[in-house]
Amino acid sequence: MTHTPTPQGPKPRAFRLPPAGTETAAPPSPGTETALPDGIRVVEEPFEIVEAADGVAVPVAPRPRAPWATLLLSALGGLASLGIGLAVERLIADLFSAAPWLGIVALVLLAVAVVALLAIVWREVAGVLRERRIEALRGDALDALRSRDHSAAKAVVRSLSALYAERPAMGAARARLAALDDQILDVEDRIGIAEAELLSALDRSAKAAVAEAAKQVSAVTALSPRAIVDVGFVIFAAVRLLRRIATIYGGRPGLFGFLRLARAALAHLAVTGSVAVGDSLVQQVLGLGVAARISAKLGEGVLNGLMTARFGLAALAVCRPLPFTREPPPRLGDVAGELLRGGGDTEGRDGSR
Repeated sequence: MTHTPTPQGPKPRAFRLPPAGTETAAPPSPGTETALPDGIRVVEEPFEIVEAADGVAVPVAPRPRAPWATLLLSALGGLASLGIGLAVERLIADLFSAAPWLGIVALVLLAVAVVALLAIVWREVAGVLRERRIEALRGDALDALRSRDHSAAKAVVRSLSALYAERPAMGAARARLAALDDQILDVEDRIGIAEAELLSALDRSAKAAVAEAAKQVSAVTALSPRAIVDVGFVIFAAVRLLRRIATIYGGRPGLFGFLRLARAALAHLAVTGSVAVGDSLVQQVLGLGVAARISAKLGEGVLNGLMTARFGLAALAVCRPLPFTREPPPRLGDVAGELLRGGGDTEGRDGSR
């Protein structure tokens, strides 16, 4: 009977702790190598910290993303541009060979198309830059309120006033705000007064636009006989509402600017909840069972109007150049209260019959 020797592990080693009060070496930064005995090297990999469900920080290694989608779209766009350019060049050459005046007309039309394309590109770029200006202004206001930086608050108020310098109707409000520039000492008071002077009227216009869109969606979807008509009108109303709110607050979104705003509004809606369950008005709807007590089609219209109002509130929060400081943010009852009261009145009339 043979005896198999058991593998022995590493020999025990003694470690000496540094005395109290002495500085220890800082941990190695990500990407550095640490040499150990026996030729072993330890490389610190970069990681990010995320919050777990129980609030404990958990390190997670970053996941590299290959830009294959970007490369695919860029390659397809380049091929399409080359194909269009080659087709136009051949067309103009054929027209010149057929008749010189036809080639000249084609060149003139090409020049007009190029000028129009440049104008469209400039409008898109200007719209995106203006949206980024509004987003940066809102972020600077949040930073100034968080750090209570008086100089940053002054810069925010000056930028907000310059944003609406092209609107003559706001000239008196801008003058009053400029007169109080040296008299305000608190950061919250400065931003709150700017909010009241410059944004209160715009807030009323935006809330009125949201309420009007919600009522239109509710009425049309309650009367339309086809579901495809409901979906089409809801999308059309949401697009028009987003553009209208952005215009009210000083934005000029083109196609790409509108897509950025729509993505931001949908992200805000996903964070705050597609249906505000904690809202007292929605609780009233769920408690009374409006959609169940009246006709199903009218109840569907009311719910579509509520969802449109929720999207409008998300768009308002995204397009507004300042956060809500002194004024409370609008709730669903501020823009859809009349809609639900109308539903409740219809319910009462149906019950009396």
